Amino acid sequence: MLIDRATVEVRAGKGGDGAISFLHDKNTEFGGPDGGNGGRGGSIYFVAAEDVNSLFAFKHSRVFIAPDGGKGRKALMHGKDGEDVIVKVPVGTSVYREEDMRLIADLDEPGAKALIAEGGRGGRGNASFKSSRRRIPRIAQNGREGERMRLRLELKLAADIALVGFPNAGKTSFLNLVTNARAMTGDYPFTTISPNLGTFVGEDYHRYVIADMPGLIEGASEGKGLGISFLRHIERCRLIVHLVAMDGERDPLEAYESIRKELAGYGARLEERPEVVVASKMDTEGAKERLSSFEKAIGKKAFPLSSFERTGYEEILEEAVRLLKDAPRFPLKGEESEARMVFSLEKEEPLFEIARESPGIFRISGKGPEEKAKEWNLTTDQGLASLFRYLEKIGVEKTLREMGIQDGDEVRLLSFRFDYVS
Repeated sequence: MLIDRATVEVRAGKGGDGAISFLHDKNTEFGGPDGGNGGRGGSIYFVAAEDVNSLFAFKHSRVFIAPDGGKGRKALMHGKDGEDVIVKVPVGTSVYREEDMRLIADLDEPGAKALIAEGGRGGRGNASFKSSRRRIPRIAQNGREGERMRLRLELKLAADIALVGFPNAGKTSFLNLVTNARAMTGDYPFTTISPNLGTFVGEDYHRYVIADMPGLIEGASEGKGLGISFLRHIERCRLIVHLVAMDGERDPLEAYESIRKELAGYGARLEERPEVVVASKMDTEGAKERLSSFEKAIGKKAFPLSSFERTGYEEILEEAVRLLKDAPRFPLKGEESEARMVFSLEKEEPLFEIARESPGIFRISGKGPEEKAKEWNLTTDQGLASLFRYLEKIGVEKTLREMGIQDGDEVRLLSFRFDYVS
């Protein structure tokens, strides 16, 4: 069974804390600062590997954790960097951020590698803060937290051509005829319950991959039948070969228009892909008359095919190769442009916010203050002074005064608390 969706969690490593240390040496009269920097936290990368063909290994939600960076030490010894974690995924895997389904990586080529969660930066030791004005720095930075997020993985087959059509339209028979595939066929609906792949070599000596999709039905784009589970695999295909049976069991025009409606309803511009229309099962009685009427109705050529008699397939492949030469790459669903792994911030978040939790208690929040509170070592006077200077610089103190804060009121920032003094 093809497992083509999975949910995982990634946690990059935290950067190591910087050290506060001073040189103590019998040969040195005045020891200076010698605290080393913390190491970088390990990052998490996803790599597209040809020896992985499904997301079965991720079937049950998994967590990938990169190690933290080592702490800085005395004698200017820096902490060890955390090892990066490499996760192998199938070629054709799209990585989405679960909270908003934003596409963050598209690993559509063998060996493609993407940084998914970056490790935190190591904190600077007190030796890094030495200057002509600060000869004895009693300050160090804590390492930053690594990135954490939940991800949705979706495998979208990396095929050139997608075969679509109603159940029993002859897609699998055509695949077996023109490729080395040996997929099961049967004279009943939904013989194919998962995509089948095959390859053929065109006249240009290039190898092309064909994906035979399970039969679509009306309402597939809304979740009916098997189709919705596999419509995503068509996204990566650059050409659609649409098979319409001429055996008289279903009106050809109605079948053609129904499938086109489902492709459009999926929402990934599938209906804009180049298309080869194939009139299958031409060996049945009355097929030629139905083909003539069908071509007039759709206003374009439909290539006749009889997989049973092994006729018509050469012209179909020639037309497919011709169209593929100029077929563009379409963005995946959720991918806003051709550029990959690029985010645009439509609205900047406020630098900080202050809330009155109760009389005499104020809570500071926001990315800027919270990152600084985590970054500085607040167990030292100089660390506290650095934090307070930053809060004053960005306008926190001014805002507190405007909100009516009084001496002795409590101010909270994450787990850090202090009493306000004007």
